[in-house]
Amino acid sequence: MNMRLTVLSFAAVMAAACGGGEEVTVEEQQQALRAARADSVAQAEAVYDPAVYDTISWENDGERWERGGVVWSFTCQRCHGADGKGQGADAVGFDIEVPDLTSADWELAGDVEAIRHVIFVGHDSEMPSMGIVGLSYKDTDAAAHYINDLLLPRE
Repeated sequence: MNMRLTVLSFAAVMAAACGGGEEVTVEEQQQALRAARADSVAQAEAVYDPAVYDTISWENDGERWERGGVVWSFTCQRCHGADGKGQGADAVGFDIEVPDLTSADWELAGDVEAIRHVIFVGHDSEMPSMGIVGLSYKDTDAAAHYINDLLLPRE
């Protein structure tokens, strides 16, 4: 299912829930959203190519770090918070569970490749498929390094 169809499916569920037809329960809405998210993740996984990261070049680490900070500020911190602890405005406002990226026991800690993958593909819970919604491989790379280098605690 492409993104347009996912959005249309969501809109149809919401229209039905708002009186546009037979009443839809909260559980049915949640199931529809989970199905749409799974479709988005599957679509992102189908186009994800980790070899693209081998072709990305940065003038220097500072350029990548600076771009990562911009991507973080405009894309990631809405859910993950400015400090990466998972208390961003969207996470709090929509009651979304977001991991603390600064925790030493965060499952992706220190694994830039895995962080890139999750940013691009998302997952079936609340993490959107940022590669599908338009975040480039270069921005994904910058954000992954920013998260790894700046948010994870140092030993």
